[in-house]
Amino acid sequence: MDKRMTAGDIVAELQDGMTIGIGGWGPRRKPMALIREILRSDLKDLTVVAYGGADVGMLCAAGKVKKVVFAFVSLDFIPLEPYFRQARQKGEIDVMEIDEGMLLLGLRAAAWGCPYIPTRIGLGTDVVRVNPEIKVIDSPYDEKEWVAMPALKLDVSLLHADRADERGVCQIKGSDHYMDDWFARAAEKTFVTCDELVDADYFNNPEESRYVFWERSMTSGVCLQPGGAHPTSCAPLYGYDVPHFKEYNASAKEGGFETYFEKFIKNNSEEEYQTKVGGLEAIKQLPLPVY
Repeated sequence: MDKRMTAGDIVAELQDGMTIGIGGWGPRRKPMALIREILRSDLKDLTVVAYGGADVGMLCAAGKVKKVVFAFVSLDFIPLEPYFRQARQKGEIDVMEIDEGMLLLGLRAAAWGCPYIPTRIGLGTDVVRVNPEIKVIDSPYDEKEWVAMPALKLDVSLLHADRADERGVCQIKGSDHYMDDWFARAAEKTFVTCDELVDADYFNNPEESRYVFWERSMTSGVCLQPGGAHPTSCAPLYGYDVPHFKEYNASAKEGGFETYFEKFIKNNSEEEYQTKVGGLEAIKQLPLPVY
């Protein structure tokens, strides 16, 4: 079973109006090579579900997004993602802003085929007030109110992993795989870019297979793209690119997204993009953040 694809093949599977989950966390392990491929495409009217970073900001800036379902959209050391902030302030997108735990429960509900999961998260807050699609229900057991977090059903999830094989087995060796396993299970199809493509025998070693967090049947396609998370990190392989993020952030006030897009993405292949940011070897040398 050979699930290898190119980034172009993956984006060709996407359609206008889809609900797309994007894995990773803020500036960490985002499938940015696929985001750049979407930016070069004609896709539009997307609903994006994410613990967001530059992935969400770039798609908003390019006019690809109709709605964002999010717990945060941040570059971490730059607290507010600049282009997402602009899109919200101008009212250019619809939003569903929820707690980090509520987003996780929405993914789990979709993965389990449930219409919702009851939770106490959000009770007594404006999360319920500003999101009319989130209902408060009475428990049949204890006569208390619970928030019914609706399932976040995804047409497609886009993820980045350290390694994968052609069957769709994916490995993440960083200290946190975030919610990528739930994004994979909540989606009809999941496409994964990876820094390294390995033989299937690689996962016969239990010391390697223990870092596999979702079933290969959940993976619809894999794309070898070393450095494909840049400018976000892919620990333990490389950190996030602080100077590049600073340039990206500054572009929001100095020329706008079109300036950044023209310089790094528009007419550049992924290999040309990497050359513009210093090359793959420079990406691999990016230091891991220390907290």
